[in-house]
Amino acid sequence: MNTPLRRLATLVLVMFVALMGSASWVQFVQAEDLNTDPRNARTLYREHGNARGPIVAGGEAIASSVPVDDPFGFQRTYPQGELYSSVTGFYSIANGRSQLERAANDQLTGRGDQLFFSRIRDLLTGRRPEGAAVETTILPAAQRAARDALGDQHGAVVALDPSTGKVLALVSTPGFDPNALAVHSTSEASQRYAELDAAEGNPLRSNATQERYAPGSTFKLVTAAAALESGGYAADTPVPSPVVLDLPQTSATIGNFGGSSCGGDQVTLADALRVSCNTAFANLGLTLGEDALREQAERFGFGDATLTIPTEVVESVFPADLDPPSLAQAAIGQRDVSATPLQMAMVSAGIANDGVVMRPYLVDTVRAPDLTVVSRTEPEELSTALSRASADALTQMMVGVVESGTGRSAQVPGVQVAGKTGTAETVQGEPPHAWFTAFAPADEPRVAVAVVVENGGSLGNEATGGQVAAPIARAVIEAVLAS
Repeated sequence: MNTPLRRLATLVLVMFVALMGSASWVQFVQAEDLNTDPRNARTLYREHGNARGPIVAGGEAIASSVPVDDPFGFQRTYPQGELYSSVTGFYSIANGRSQLERAANDQLTGRGDQLFFSRIRDLLTGRRPEGAAVETTILPAAQRAARDALGDQHGAVVALDPSTGKVLALVSTPGFDPNALAVHSTSEASQRYAELDAAEGNPLRSNATQERYAPGSTFKLVTAAAALESGGYAADTPVPSPVVLDLPQTSATIGNFGGSSCGGDQVTLADALRVSCNTAFANLGLTLGEDALREQAERFGFGDATLTIPTEVVESVFPADLDPPSLAQAAIGQRDVSATPLQMAMVSAGIANDGVVMRPYLVDTVRAPDLTVVSRTEPEELSTALSRASADALTQMMVGVVESGTGRSAQVPGVQVAGKTGTAETVQGEPPHAWFTAFAPADEPRVAVAVVVENGGSLGNEATGGQVAAPIARAVIEAVLAS
């Protein structure tokens, strides 16, 4: 063979190897990414051509697929629309998926490993593939109560079962109607997504799990827990409570709400929590130190970037490398401390559960199309945040907040409620965020709840956590206890 022919043969061989390698790379290495790419039309037709499993709350479907006479075969519908939008999210041919529609996609499409034998059975019998049903932990009465109580205000509510971590309510406002994004017109779905994406309050994002806020005085629960756990404090330990606290290394000061006194130059730790004394807790933070506060916050779940429920949860933050003025502000939930409403519900739930924080979860059971259970979430301890003795002491201190302190609006007749208010400063010139977190009954907790109302809600600059957020928490507590 002469030299030109050898070169041509070598070139053809190299091209053949490159072609085979490229095909193998696409078919095997990139297969999963291509299959899950929302722009892949074949994936869209395949997914919509089979019955996607329902998402269920309280035995009723809050997201389901119904047959339609178009090329996609099935239409995703959300019977109660906006009420459960922070739970279901959306499923859209143009915009992909969010929330449970995204996190549980493998189960809803029937492609999850747990459904392998169901797929084999469908293949052998010729039965049309169906997705699994995802049964949530949501208690519909609590979800409805939270949504109704928030009304037109922007904010979020999270309710948990303290003993298991089940999410009983998960509401974010403003919400959105997922049906508007589930339409089979790509242009219409894209337009509606763009409108929601540009809307005030970012309705596509869950304020309950994907937004962080300064927790304000609700963080005093963490500071109080650190004090009790240090061994140097009890509920009746006197703590300094000046009207104004001079911050070290600066001319700045911290005062109490409305410039008021907390009841004297010294009050007990319990009274400091009851009246939400800023100066007492800021001074306490300086005394305990940054490491003690950070370690206590982390035991409640702050700084956990791996937490999912299984939908995405952003990490709550306690800042690092604090100078003394910043530490004093952090101890009262200001400066760079930021938390999701889910995180603050976990704080209350941990105190309610004798100091043990349970891992929160939103999916209770996954059932195959024949209704057999393929998976069930078992309660799991996330951490021990504080001792049982400290949890008991802090519970009684929180009861004092509701019975005779800043949280009176959360009182439920015949039920002892343990709670903590918060009024968190935001951007200068903006009204404060109103917070409340609580659990009830205090002696046998069935629900822990956290509420945030952005920028004071309907009361604006005049808002406090006790006025605005506590009544919302009360409505959720009453709904759970009546169920």
